[in-house]
Amino acid sequence: MNELDIIAPCGLNCKKCINNTNGKIKTTSKELLNLLGNFKSYAERFANFNPVFNDYPQFENVLKFMTQADCEGCRKSGCKFPSCKVIDCIKEKKIYFCYECKEFPCKNSGFNENLEKRWIISNKKIKETGISQYIEETKDLPRYT
Repeated sequence: MNELDIIAPCGLNCKKCINNTNGKIKTTSKELLNLLGNFKSYAERFANFNPVFNDYPQFENVLKFMTQADCEGCRKSGCKFPSCKVIDCIKEKKIYFCYECKEFPCKNSGFNENLEKRWIISNKKIKETGISQYIEETKDLPRYT
């Protein structure tokens, strides 16, 4: 797989996104749903041991949602994050990552404070190490921190 298909222009790993069609979250969710089988019918009995099982139907709905992931990555499908402005900006400027822009970091990302911080750190790291090393160094880190 092309490294640009893995790492979005903002520096996030598309393969780790809950909406990635080929991502581990989707495949793991499918596997867990399969392993649980008809657990819904048992959840009520388990609630006698621990009331957390009363929430099983909600958990199952979230898990089912995660199995429906349909994005091939920001560069192919466009960013699914509603306020993200990065993908359109890099296409317009004909660059691959935000750090390549002389205006980086700018206030045009559309990110909240937490995501903006990650965006800046990630892009600086990609610039410093290169995309291959960045992927290697971050492959085992969680996407959502």
